[in-house]
Amino acid sequence: MRFRHLTIDCVEPYALAVYWSQLTGWPISEVDVPGDSEVLIEAPAPLPGLLFIRVPEAKSVKNRVHIDWQPTGRSRDDEVERAVSRGASIHEDHRSADGRGWVTLHDPEGNEFCIERSETELAR
Repeated sequence: MRFRHLTIDCVEPYALAVYWSQLTGWPISEVDVPGDSEVLIEAPAPLPGLLFIRVPEAKSVKNRVHIDWQPTGRSRDDEVERAVSRGASIHEDHRSADGRGWVTLHDPEGNEFCIERSETELAR
């Protein structure tokens, strides 16, 4: 088997896909348009894409699975600021005074994700 997509239930698939496309830099599939009930963000190979599927109910409990992101070309703190400026909110801040740790955020529909330190930060 091959890990093809990570599917995320949501109320507004296209709007959430736009958020994640802006954050990751990955394009929305050319066949997807506003109003579609499923929208795919195409990740660079060999990564799985992010597939957003419309469901009737809003998110109500903590995700059982979430993505941990590691910045490339930016620091953890820069990525956290960028995510928040685009509509995310900080859920739990696990950064410590010595520079270690991560931040758990909610995307615009409340789905949890984490931003960890970059490889450069880890090498220090």
